[in-house]
Amino acid sequence: MGAAALWEPPSPKVRELIRRGAELAVRPPAEWLEELDQATLSAPHNREFTEDPVLRAAARRSNRSNLLFWAAANVQAPGERVTANVGAAQVGIARELVRRGLNETGLDAYRAGQAVALRRWTEICFALTTDHDELRELLDVSSRSIAAFVDDTIAGIAAQIARERKELTSGSHAERLETVSLLLDGAPIPVARAEQRLGYRLAGQHTAAVVWSEAPDADLGDLDRAAELVAVVSGGSAGPGEPRPLTVLAGAATRWVWVHGRPDREQLRARAADLPGVRIAVGSSGEGVDGFRRSHLDALTVQRMLDRLSSPHQVASHDEVELVALLTADPKSAGQFVRRVLGDLETAEPEITEAVRAFVAAQCNASHAAARLYVHRNTLLRRLARADQLLPRPLAHNVVDVAAALEVLRWRRGA
Repeated sequence: MGAAALWEPPSPKVRELIRRGAELAVRPPAEWLEELDQATLSAPHNREFTEDPVLRAAARRSNRSNLLFWAAANVQAPGERVTANVGAAQVGIARELVRRGLNETGLDAYRAGQAVALRRWTEICFALTTDHDELRELLDVSSRSIAAFVDDTIAGIAAQIARERKELTSGSHAERLETVSLLLDGAPIPVARAEQRLGYRLAGQHTAAVVWSEAPDADLGDLDRAAELVAVVSGGSAGPGEPRPLTVLAGAATRWVWVHGRPDREQLRARAADLPGVRIAVGSSGEGVDGFRRSHLDALTVQRMLDRLSSPHQVASHDEVELVALLTADPKSAGQFVRRVLGDLETAEPEITEAVRAFVAAQCNASHAAARLYVHRNTLLRRLARADQLLPRPLAHNVVDVAAALEVLRWRRGA
């Protein structure tokens, strides 16, 4: 006999209470969703979720999908067993876990989310009735319902992971990903063998990039076009005889790219604007296998920095954000630093902060800074005077700290 056949429906009165509660749950307050995300993303063994923006975005989509799936099912059929949620959001989680070489332990996060959901649902239940018997039945039925739903959903995702893993471990992609992982881990794989498996020359200068999208409906073709674009603006696909770029499918919505040479940052930024759902983090450039590895790690650093700051920038390279990445490793401390150093300048008009940035970049030469901004020198001086009024300490007494804080601000807000 199946599990559904053993499920005992609640009394008519409690069915109505569940329906009323579910109608509230399908429109959860923002703080509920934030608490749910925090619980699942900070669960043990889930460091990969907290550090990877694509995984984190997938987890958030999955949380919302699960909550709304259970609530909507109980609006339609209150108190009946809810089938497993194995929709697009959950398939996406399975795909991302497998393609990063992770296993089912990441699904433990659903247990942490279950505890939060049950606590919030209990609050709803206490607001629905004061009758002790009704409340007892309501809590018993709904707690069993939530637990069964989570169990069934985890089982469904685990089965999807098994299917994804079987598909992934066959074909050339698996070989490329395995080889790249060995190189990144510093394993003693012979260079000639690695080159043969990758179809990519490991001698010479390399620059790595991470291409990804956090959108739930990401155009995978755009990700591939962006990966190719990195090579194009590097000269790496200029024609016959040029070294081939290397692209590895690191996740459903993530590509790892290596090219010989160095991408032209401005060209990349301009041409990537035609692919608005895609983001690109470019690493440093380096020689040989060590450069191959170091550049990739630096690209990941850039990706995580953009994510930490919720930065609107679509393209960023390690050489332009290295200082900001270091300063913002602890986002809370970085925010305190910016507020302490900039004071009211933090929220000033963009032309004021840009005037200060240009002035510092021009080595405090007002004429050169005005020329960079295409404004009259007197206009620049007025803006600098306004900045001094807003700063806790005059710019001349604190140039280095102000410049650093403004860099953090620029990458955080896109100004």
